[in-house]
Amino acid sequence: MKSEEHCGGFEEWARERARHFEWYAETSMPPAGREPKRLVGSMRYAVLGGGKRLRPLLCYAAGETTGADGDLLDRAALALEMIHSYSLVHDDMPAMDNDTLRRGRPTVHVRYGEALAMLAGDALQSQAFCALAESNADPARIVRLTALLARAAGPAGMCGGQALDLALVGRTCGEEELARMQSMKTGALILASLLMGAQAGRWEALGARAQSGFVVYGRALGLAFQVVDDILDCTQDTATLGKTAGKDEKDEKPTWVSILGLDGARTRARALHDEALEALGWIESDEAASAAGAARLRALADFVIGRSY
Repeated sequence: MKSEEHCGGFEEWARERARHFEWYAETSMPPAGREPKRLVGSMRYAVLGGGKRLRPLLCYAAGETTGADGDLLDRAALALEMIHSYSLVHDDMPAMDNDTLRRGRPTVHVRYGEALAMLAGDALQSQAFCALAESNADPARIVRLTALLARAAGPAGMCGGQALDLALVGRTCGEEELARMQSMKTGALILASLLMGAQAGRWEALGARAQSGFVVYGRALGLAFQVVDDILDCTQDTATLGKTAGKDEKDEKPTWVSILGLDGARTRARALHDEALEALGWIESDEAASAAGAARLRALADFVIGRSY
């Protein structure tokens, strides 16, 4: 791995990247007041309403690891967040989870009505692919990133996972079935964040083991994120979460806490964290990888697990 004189503090880096992303999203989305005004307003409300911005941060960190172009990274980060935001808009609707609170404020269908919420999600999905398609980067690279995002969002990823989630309501399931659902519903887009960021840069310069490291790290972190979410749902209040606490239990959804208990779920999260860091070591040992980017990825894994304590 190439040495770096100064990797910078993670918190400082995360704040800077988050501020940059907020600016980029604000200025790149259709501007407020453009027709149709309420549709554009609902799209901006969904994306610009705060949040952890984990997917953009993962994309930026992975891109830093492979020396990715800044403009393409920005576009990939925005595309990922628009897909994530559209999924939340639809997930919150009465036909799905029927939730009224997201990121500490009314959900899109509560604020704008169900019909416009459905359209906002649809429009954000198409806008995400526009963000990638309008890049001036190498066309072959854009195609690869587009394919990664499409697979992660489709029936083999996020949408398929949501369908499995709906089918599990009121049912008893085992660890393997729960892990499969969550790896699709949540984990696929987190993995795509890593791979899109890394493949926006010198992906081909990495050895096969380092490339595999991104995949293993992303899969472990994606599942760990959902395990921690299950823990938080039953240990934190609504004000802290910014969404309705205890809803999984109320809706009779299987979770890691319901299957393993709270201590067992925390043990599983730590094991997944260890798995992610082991895979990160494969990246860190590659001469073509940047030490600074790998340090960000290590800190992001610590951040995901640290939320559960």
